Amino acid sequence: MKILGIDTSNYQLGIALVDGNEVIGEFITNIKKNHSLRAMPAVDILMKDCGIAPADLDKIVVANGPGSYTGVRIGVTIAKTMAWSLNIPVVGVSSLAVLASSGRYFDGLISPLFDARRGQLYTGLYKFSEGKLECIIEDANLPAEQWAEMMSQYEQKVLFVGHDVKIHHEVFHSRLADQAVFGDMASHNPRPSELIRLGMDRSEENVHGLVPNYIRLAEAEAKWRESQK
Repeated sequence: MKILGIDTSNYQLGIALVDGNEVIGEFITNIKKNHSLRAMPAVDILMKDCGIAPADLDKIVVANGPGSYTGVRIGVTIAKTMAWSLNIPVVGVSSLAVLASSGRYFDGLISPLFDARRGQLYTGLYKFSEGKLECIIEDANLPAEQWAEMMSQYEQKVLFVGHDVKIHHEVFHSRLADQAVFGDMASHNPRPSELIRLGMDRSEENVHGLVPNYIRLAEAEAKWRESQK
C-alpha cells in the first residue's frame, strides 16, 4: 500500500511517501514561508523523485490540527482534493500526536506543544505503551502555567517536544524542575513518516466530513460570534 502523508499545520512543512512498511521518501523544512505556495510543489517533486504517480496512491494521511489556522486548512484542503479526485481514502491525525511520536523511546510521559500566544499553548499528554502511542489527556488549548501545574500531579518525567518549547521553557523548568525533560534539536520536527504510521491502519473518513481541528476559534471569528448574540 502506497500512502502519502501531508503536514502543513505549523511552520514545518512535511511530506512523506510510504510503501508498505518502508519509507521511500520524506521532505521536511522548518522555515517561515507560505505553505500555499510550497506544499503542492513539494508533493509533486517528492512523488516524481520516488517514481510514484498519483494513480499509484492508495491512501492519504493528513495532519488536521491544531496549529496555524491557515496552515491546517492548506494541508486538509490538499488532502481532501487529492483523495476525492483519485477516489482513495483519506485520514486525519492530530498534529500534536505526530509531534509526540518523536518521543517513541522515552520512558515517561510526552507533552508535544505548539505556542498559541499570550502565554497559552496547544498540547496534549501522550505515552508509548508496547510500541503504540496512547493519548492520556486529549489535545487542548490552555495557559502554560495551568499545564505545568497539571503535569506536576504526575509522578513521572515529562518530555516536552516542539520548536515552541523554548517559548515556555522557563515556566516548565521553574515549576517542574527535574521532572521536566526537554527534547533535543532533532526531536522538535514532526516527522511526516510518523504521521503516516499513525494513520495507516485507521479507517477512512468521509472526504467531505474531514475538517480541521482548530480546538479554539480564530480571534476574528470569536469576536464576530460575540457580536451576533
